[in-house]
Amino acid sequence: MSGRPDVVVLDYGSGNIHSAVRALERAGAEVTLTKDTDAVLNASGLVVPGVGAFAAVMSALREIDGPRWIGRRIAGSRPVLGICVGHQVMFDRGVEHGIPAEGLGEWPGEVTALPEDAVVPHMGWNTVRPPENSVLFEGLRDERFYFVHSYAVQSWDFDQSVESMHPPKVTWSHHGADFIAAVENGPLSATQFHPEKSGDAGMQLLRNWILSL
Repeated sequence: MSGRPDVVVLDYGSGNIHSAVRALERAGAEVTLTKDTDAVLNASGLVVPGVGAFAAVMSALREIDGPRWIGRRIAGSRPVLGICVGHQVMFDRGVEHGIPAEGLGEWPGEVTALPEDAVVPHMGWNTVRPPENSVLFEGLRDERFYFVHSYAVQSWDFDQSVESMHPPKVTWSHHGADFIAAVENGPLSATQFHPEKSGDAGMQLLRNWILSL
């Protein structure tokens, strides 16, 4: 045993997986790239990467029973981290080219196109505005992170009907309009940007997540 937390990167056919694996290893995790049911359900942490179209990512996740695995982990307070489209699919739905696709529905909201007057895709470094009590962004005030996307969740309407419930911690960024850059909600966290491409700041964010496992 290495003493390093074991993290599974979900292997469902998404691109850019190996850079996430390498970054997580550098950040201090023992990483396995797999779609094995037992490994996915029992690892200390699960990372759901994602590039491309929302509907295509959801289709690929369904092919390997990914939504059920992700739901079981969250229900059992087992940490999950979504990245890029892996962040987007945690919301209710995505609308691309006018066609809606259902997401995992863990958070309320629609993934829609960034404003027409913004340069898309939003590609490159940008600042974020995390809440004061963020775990992911501990020690990362005023840092910049690397984004590659044309769609985002641009509003947040969380039903705080249970007073004892801790509301999700929402981090914002701006490109033509404000959009959600990250969410932390109990065992489930996700980032619209790519921490594995975000240099030292991204590495620290991954360390913060791994330390919370």
